[in-house]
Amino acid sequence: MLRRPFLSALLAAFAAVPLTLLVGLVAAPPARPAAATPVRVMPLGDSITGSPGCWRSILWNRLQSTGHTDIDFVGTLGPQGCAQAYDGDNEGHGGYLVTNVANQNLLPGWLAATRPDIVLMHFGTNDVWSNIAPATILAAYSKLVDQMRASNPAMRVIVAKIIPMAPPTCAECGQRTVALNAAIDGWAAGKTTAASPIVVVDQWTGFSTTTDTYDGVHPNAAGDQKMSDRWYPALVAALGGVTPTVSPTPTVSPTTSPSPTVSPTVSPTGSPTVDPPTTSPPAGVACTASYRITNQWQGGFQGEVTVRSTGTARTTGWRVAFTLPGGQQITQAWNAELAQTGSAVTARNVSWNGALAPAAEAVFGFLGSSTGTATAPTATCIAS
Repeated sequence: MLRRPFLSALLAAFAAVPLTLLVGLVAAPPARPAAATPVRVMPLGDSITGSPGCWRSILWNRLQSTGHTDIDFVGTLGPQGCAQAYDGDNEGHGGYLVTNVANQNLLPGWLAATRPDIVLMHFGTNDVWSNIAPATILAAYSKLVDQMRASNPAMRVIVAKIIPMAPPTCAECGQRTVALNAAIDGWAAGKTTAASPIVVVDQWTGFSTTTDTYDGVHPNAAGDQKMSDRWYPALVAALGGVTPTVSPTPTVSPTTSPSPTVSPTVSPTGSPTVDPPTTSPPAGVACTASYRITNQWQGGFQGEVTVRSTGTARTTGWRVAFTLPGGQQITQAWNAELAQTGSAVTARNVSWNGALAPAAEAVFGFLGSSTGTATAPTATCIAS
């Protein structure tokens, strides 16, 4: 039998124990897992990225809607006005030259303040406008990448071939852009590492200064959508720890992969060789080809051909033929083996885009020189 003084002391001791501790002794709740650290993504560039750079808002919302919610867009600048809510932090500095950012060592401070894991870089438009040589611009790219890696040795860097330019006050800017973009793949291949890969996204191909910009330089709503579409697959791959070998191109059939730039084949006599199309396709196999001019500037143009499988059976290959108007000469091509003799041009699939299921499409493109306004010829397609 408990004595009354001892019982009173015991009750007093329990009264002094915090209620939360007593509850914990009875039924401790299960531990909750710590929230995953968001992946920090820095959009880096000039006014095309930041003023207002609404491709960022489209990209952010697409990522959210497809389940990529563990991301944080970062930068020392905030959103500058777009039609939809989004994470607007960025490093899109209007009017900046990438060469000045490198020479003035501006990036390390931005990196220290934001600590990104991935950088999306579309930078160099103002440098091109200022007639700075591609080699100088690429040297600036290299310095920025070195600074990114000093901040984060595992930095993933996604670099754009910049969108076309056709400002009224710079007739040469179009061709200067071509020259810079042509050098970016080689620069990236030499600078990439296993720990810190560099992926090139082709923002140039298929982008029209006429329909996709409001002033020949800055993207309009259509241009913002195209830029977002180009960034998206490369960024999703980086989020998943996958490094694409080349720039994804949304307009190409899912069975294809973009290729490096290929020059027209030239015969020993100095004339481009032509591989004539096959004339007897197998039963159930057919294709069509549609040619369009996606951009042009003084003395040059960019063309694009869409090949569509229109038969009931899968193709194993395709060949396209067209005749260019006088004064047009193709100088570079991608996603096809292309040859020109006089005004006659033939193009055939490369190894990864010849097999097309019914209704599937592949797209190849090219650059050309022109003595006047480039016009689109009729293209024919034969499938095998």
